Amino acid sequence: MEEKEVLLTQEGYNNLESELNFLKTEKRAEIADRIKVALGFGDLSENSEYDEAKTAQAENEVRIAELENKLRHAKIIEQKDIDTDTVQVGNKVQVLDMEFDEKVEYQIVGSTEVNLAENRISNESPLGEALLGAKKNNIVEVNAPGGIMKYKILSIKK
Repeated sequence: MEEKEVLLTQEGYNNLESELNFLKTEKRAEIADRIKVALGFGDLSENSEYDEAKTAQAENEVRIAELENKLRHAKIIEQKDIDTDTVQVGNKVQVLDMEFDEKVEYQIVGSTEVNLAENRISNESPLGEALLGAKKNNIVEVNAPGGIMKYKILSIKK
């Protein structure tokens, strides 16, 4: 099975590396201490502290594997490679929601860096996919659960 490349900004890559380092060092040590303390309570068959610590350990190891995989397949979007002629990953795009006559600015990012509170949308989302490759003043249509939504691209920035 071919692995899909993970598009990241340099900031996003650095954040994943930091999280991975934290999980491998501090978090692993904390969980190991919890297991050690729980083992001191005796009978493991009725030891909820031990069960919880082992579950936390398993979850931590799964997250470490996920992060290592993402970093292994990461493609960093270089700021110098981003242009403003057409929408691409890394751009900030101001659009006019034509139904509500409302201006919104989105940053197009890889799926790992999505943060809706900061209007960072994935290039794989319906809106992100519709915007990719479009130019200023283009109108894009997005197939949404509530029907077709139309957005006019007002500006494209780095």
